[in-house]
Amino acid sequence: MAKQKIDNSYDASQIQVLEGLDPVRKRPGMYIGSTGYDGLHHLIKEIADNCVDEAIAGFATKINVTILADGGVKVSDDGRGIPVDKHPKTGLSTLETALTVLHAGGKFGGGGYKVSSGLHGVGSSVVNALSTKLIAEVVRDNQLYRIEFAQGVTQGTLQKLGKIDSVNGTTIIFYPDPTIFKETVEFDYKWVVNYLRHQAYLTKGVYVSVVDERTNEREAFYFEGGIQSYVKHLNVGKEVVSENIFYVEKQIEDSMVEIAVQYNDTYVEIVKPFANNVLTAEGGTHLVGFRSALTRVINDYARKSGLLKEKEDNLTGDDIREGLTAIILVKLPDPQFEGQTKAKLGNPEVRRYVEQVMNEYFSYYLDENPNVAKQIVGKALLAARARKAARAARDNVIRKGALDGMSLPGKLADCSSKSPADSELYIVEGDSAGGSAKSGRDSKTQAILPLRGKVLNVERARLDRMLGNNEIVSLIRAMGVGISDQFDISGLRYHRIIIMTDADVDGSHIATLLMTLFFRYMREVVDGGHIYLAKPPLFLLRVNTKKYYAYSDDERDAIVDRLIAERTEKGIKIDPNDDRTKQAGITMLQRYKGLGEMDAEQLWDTTMNPENRVLIQVRVEDAERSDAIFTKLMGDQVDLRKAFIQSRAKSLNLEELDV
Repeated sequence: MAKQKIDNSYDASQIQVLEGLDPVRKRPGMYIGSTGYDGLHHLIKEIADNCVDEAIAGFATKINVTILADGGVKVSDDGRGIPVDKHPKTGLSTLETALTVLHAGGKFGGGGYKVSSGLHGVGSSVVNALSTKLIAEVVRDNQLYRIEFAQGVTQGTLQKLGKIDSVNGTTIIFYPDPTIFKETVEFDYKWVVNYLRHQAYLTKGVYVSVVDERTNEREAFYFEGGIQSYVKHLNVGKEVVSENIFYVEKQIEDSMVEIAVQYNDTYVEIVKPFANNVLTAEGGTHLVGFRSALTRVINDYARKSGLLKEKEDNLTGDDIREGLTAIILVKLPDPQFEGQTKAKLGNPEVRRYVEQVMNEYFSYYLDENPNVAKQIVGKALLAARARKAARAARDNVIRKGALDGMSLPGKLADCSSKSPADSELYIVEGDSAGGSAKSGRDSKTQAILPLRGKVLNVERARLDRMLGNNEIVSLIRAMGVGISDQFDISGLRYHRIIIMTDADVDGSHIATLLMTLFFRYMREVVDGGHIYLAKPPLFLLRVNTKKYYAYSDDERDAIVDRLIAERTEKGIKIDPNDDRTKQAGITMLQRYKGLGEMDAEQLWDTTMNPENRVLIQVRVEDAERSDAIFTKLMGDQVDLRKAFIQSRAKSLNLEELDV
């Protein structure tokens, strides 16, 4: 055999130099995370964040975003307008420099912005690089300027279009490049609305509008109360301890600390920390400072007021945060975010700033509102007692071998595979359907857990009650992840948890109860994409020995239409006086009332066979909206639930909930 010749040459000709914005087009994921749905919408965020920074700095009062009918997006503000004079280093106009040079911007300590959400100065230029066309228009001193680009390359020169009777400001129009965003270049109006609503909450006194020219939808936001309005919005549908929201805004050195707090009657904590309007989902020093100060202040008040007896242990942070809704917003000149995603704030001095503000001003709030303070402490004391009861219940269950990870529930028909990635757990409504599922399944990869009746509504129950519910305990044991402070996602025994219930009102209710449990107590399982809804068929149509399954009325009608058309094409004589079922040659049309009506073979063919089944993955696209929906559907406010159902009675289905 001839020896393969290997070329070991390695010289300067093999070193690729990417100039200008070429690196962005070569590796877009490095700059916007992905070239899918999220990356596409990140383009809007990059441009709109510049408008928000103008508003934070006190120069802009209006931000407008329009999704254009021709596929582009227009973002404008009434701020100062990007400068158009010649830049001393590039020799280009400052506007062209900002849009064509990476790391060119007013956010690097040059005095353009004291506070900004953008750290890297690459936002506008990255959007330019990833757009087939970008148009920038600036009004400064009643002069209108315009410049155009294609894939980041300047087309012509900066044009001075003359005097205009308009306030200063910047308008950017861009069209995402379909050769980069191959998955989609269609913008999601809901995403834009949610993003801008949050920015309006976080930047009080700024008017924000959104228009979708494709559908003529439009919304506008203006929140004079800022984060107080945000807290109020998060607590809609919940019984609040007091309408009097704690709020403080305090300048400390060169930073601003703004905090809003309100308690409600739920068992869930909602705390959202922001730094320069960026949601730091993983927290950071501002969140640490807030939590430590909150725990200290409430324990101190409980002691001095006699609500917490001398021999009693201090309340824990978990006790104190039950039912808490809070927004923490810090604004600082040099934020140190951990990672490109800005998910965690690292500035050590911010912890001290937040602790100082909370220690002083939340103490004042409790002293000046003794009735509210008494209710907050009372709620925390109840949480502490429930925590101890839950621990006792859990210890009792563990002693019986229920949650120790060693024993599985007796009614679980487990699969033989030991690989979680290959395994799936069907949670089945009722023993009858459970029996069919056990007989028809692929026992290598599919486990079956039948549930009897409706599980506990955990929206209205603490952990101690949950651990007294046999169905919930069986589910926890089968999944292997534990619960509460013992929850560990690494123990998940199945990477697909499939809720399989009847296609009726009771089935939907059971599915919603289970999703409430997962959303409130096993959120990582949902976020990991492990929860699915099985979609069993509603109809079986037979033509002699041939079977057709339909999953909706529309699909049934489409099958009938197709069968009639096929018979007509074959020249089969059809009596126009016959009903459509006979015209289609259908020998049997069956409407399934539940899973129990299917035998093992039918259940496998329609709902469990990976080649045929229809699964709906449960995702949290908007955590706030999901929280609000669970509160409305499963909480104590009957009027809210009634209004929600009545407004959607004709069209409501689980797929529309987006949770």
